[in-house]
Amino acid sequence: MRKEEFHLKFFMCVIQSRGLVRTPQSTAGEASTSSMLIQKPPPETDDLKPLHAVDDPTTMEGIPILKNEWIMTHEEHHAAKTLGIGKAIAVLTSGGDAQGMNAAVRAVVRVGIFTGARVFFVHEGYQGLVDGGDHIREATWESVSMMLQLGGTVIGSARCKDFREREGRLRAAHNLVKRGITNLCVIGGDGSLTGADTFRSEWSDLLSDLQKAGKITAEEATKSSYLNIVGLVGSIDNDFCGTDMTIGTDSALHRIIEIVDAITTTAQSHQRTFVLEVMGRHCGYLALVTSLSCGADWVFIPECPPDDDWEEHLCRRLSETRTRGSRLNIIIVAEGAIDKNGKPITSEDIKELVVKRLGYDTRVTVLGHVQRGGTPSAFDRILGSRMGVEAVMALLEGTPDTPACVVSLSGNQAVRLPLMECVQVTKDVTKAMNDRKFDEAMKLRGRSFMNNWEVYKLLAHIRPPVSKTSASMHTVAVMNVGAPAAGMNAAVRSTVRIGLIQGNRVLVVHDGFEGLAKGQIEEAGWSYVGGWTGQGGSKLGTKRTLPKKSFEQISANITKFNIQGLIIIGGFEAYTGGLELMEGRKQFDELCIPFVVIPATVSNNVPGSDFSVGADTALNTICTTCDRIKQSAAGTKRRVFIIETMGGYCGYLATMAGLAAGADAAYIFEEPFTIRDLQANVEHLVQKMKTTVKRGLVLRNEKCNENYTTDFIFNLYSEEGKGIFDSRKNVLGHMQQGGSPTPFDRNFATKMGAKAMNWMSGKIKESYRNGRIFANTPDSGCVLGMRKRALVFQPVTELKDQTDFDHRIPKEQWWLKLRPILKILAKYEIDLDTTEHAHLEHISRKRSGETSI
Repeated sequence: MRKEEFHLKFFMCVIQSRGLVRTPQSTAGEASTSSMLIQKPPPETDDLKPLHAVDDPTTMEGIPILKNEWIMTHEEHHAAKTLGIGKAIAVLTSGGDAQGMNAAVRAVVRVGIFTGARVFFVHEGYQGLVDGGDHIREATWESVSMMLQLGGTVIGSARCKDFREREGRLRAAHNLVKRGITNLCVIGGDGSLTGADTFRSEWSDLLSDLQKAGKITAEEATKSSYLNIVGLVGSIDNDFCGTDMTIGTDSALHRIIEIVDAITTTAQSHQRTFVLEVMGRHCGYLALVTSLSCGADWVFIPECPPDDDWEEHLCRRLSETRTRGSRLNIIIVAEGAIDKNGKPITSEDIKELVVKRLGYDTRVTVLGHVQRGGTPSAFDRILGSRMGVEAVMALLEGTPDTPACVVSLSGNQAVRLPLMECVQVTKDVTKAMNDRKFDEAMKLRGRSFMNNWEVYKLLAHIRPPVSKTSASMHTVAVMNVGAPAAGMNAAVRSTVRIGLIQGNRVLVVHDGFEGLAKGQIEEAGWSYVGGWTGQGGSKLGTKRTLPKKSFEQISANITKFNIQGLIIIGGFEAYTGGLELMEGRKQFDELCIPFVVIPATVSNNVPGSDFSVGADTALNTICTTCDRIKQSAAGTKRRVFIIETMGGYCGYLATMAGLAAGADAAYIFEEPFTIRDLQANVEHLVQKMKTTVKRGLVLRNEKCNENYTTDFIFNLYSEEGKGIFDSRKNVLGHMQQGGSPTPFDRNFATKMGAKAMNWMSGKIKESYRNGRIFANTPDSGCVLGMRKRALVFQPVTELKDQTDFDHRIPKEQWWLKLRPILKILAKYEIDLDTTEHAHLEHISRKRSGETSI
């Protein structure tokens, strides 16, 4: 087999996790995880010694594989494991620091070592590359331990003037050549990545000059004939075009929202107006998402300056908010905010205006560098890890003809884009704003940014409709079903207010289907949902009761309250309840009204959606707990913690928390495991205790196995680890459902609610016949879900074949493809196979198919 083919056999999990290749479909009777194509070496290959070898020829590490597929041979396994031998990778962080950079560095180091490559830290960014010496040091597996939960960048960052000059780049090239480094991973912003591309384009000339000066030999020049560059965007500003989220943005939003929530309580106490200034340079993303996440009265962003009479408009909005009973006003200002003439709008200017015109007690809070600090969020840890793995793969695939690329996020997929295409579009945004072409600048930011802006404008509506006699008015009911999930209230707020703006009458139903049957229904006005965005749980109340047994009562109340459409926010019960409503239409005409399900559950187990509202908040809760536990284990040494997470039969929380917290293992239902797998994990931890990393973290999904319970695993680890390590256990329980929703869940829920109500208004009009609503087509009952790069409406009946009803999970789950990454980063021996090659995308193509959320 050719080397290129070995190359393609490597990192199946990474390529498939990017969603750019099609996965072969499972055959009848096979588990959905078979599409992972993770193969087991043949039983006779004893010298491979896979850590999780099992006797069943259809599994490896307890993961089903495709029957009759190619099985990796000893030689092919060896080639995959030695892919990076003879190669060297350097990783550096440059420019402003961002939470999550350490996760990316850790992934680059460990995956690079996994391939057999030598990996080097470059300390202090480009300055370290120029200075050389001890600034460039070889990394080890253990040297990146305990980095995941740290903010900033452990290897340091600096803004380097020397590297901007050719003489500085000449010195940097000399330092790389002498160490045999021809692969460079740069984690930074657009300036850092542009500098990397310049370095690459000059590489041949730099080598020629070094050879002429006698600083390198002809042999060294030949061995280092070309330089591979891969960039990861690390910036809290999220101002780099081509990626939906940059590393650090989500964590910065966490810091901002924590402060906004704290300020809200004191503002309410004293009836104050607060003006909060957030970072972002010339990008308004942080300010815009913050305004959506906290329900701000006004936001100033540089991409869309306010109208010339904005002072009058602002004061009128603030006073009307107070008139409707609010005791506070929140105004968010991006640090680069300007008016249409390019004049800066500062937080002090706004304070002076409010005090002078309205006489409100007004305070200014400039958040500053607190936004860069603190622990990275779970999202940023996973994003950094995924991007780091992808960066190594891109470097190993690099050829002299491969353009420098940037690894970015599009919807739920990791993609590669030409670096300079992204840089050019980013520069085009700046030029458009300088030329006062703000509409063009907004479009260049991308559809996601524009949709955030459109939803904000709707929800910051100055005069909510008050008329209740419009002939075009429709009645829509909103309710929560299932278990509570953080973000439910944000979704309810969004649906209610968007419905009112559209001229609808909006009802809220208490206690789910049970409340609908009992008539626990009331009309909601604009102020009814005021302040709900940041509140956890379910203010409407939610129950797991399904509607089938109460069809008569539900039908009667639909008629009584003239309900013409139903928005159901909830988990698996909301989905199954929707299926029952579809079935009930055969008997009850009253049920022939359109409905849409918005997935909201910590378990993330609703078919038809990659993400559910509430799952991100639960994931961050688990990560926070794991961080503290790891700290305890690091202090006491030789201690292993077994943590039980929620999720029912769905292993999403355990898997993603394992990635985000750096777990040694994560046991889930979707990957069956045996006693031999448990024993292999114990042996792995025994070996780990011989290193400097004397601690362990194991996660267990609550229903992963009815016999291998948390107590059983704890007792097994305790017995087998005697004299080597101590074991402790912790069942997190319902704390995962509580707490204030994260910025992601607030923003996601808000946009899901807005999109659901827009769909509902159109569907009601479409279903209006003979003076009444009659909807009996499959597409009149849908789940609104995030699928890869877009929000899509899918008929609940079409999702039935994709559902494992016995275990309340989808048959195929995208995140399973990330599990091999978890195992690689935990230093397990696994064999990977890939049969398709990933191609570089172009930003124009990506933008045309960009997610609409």
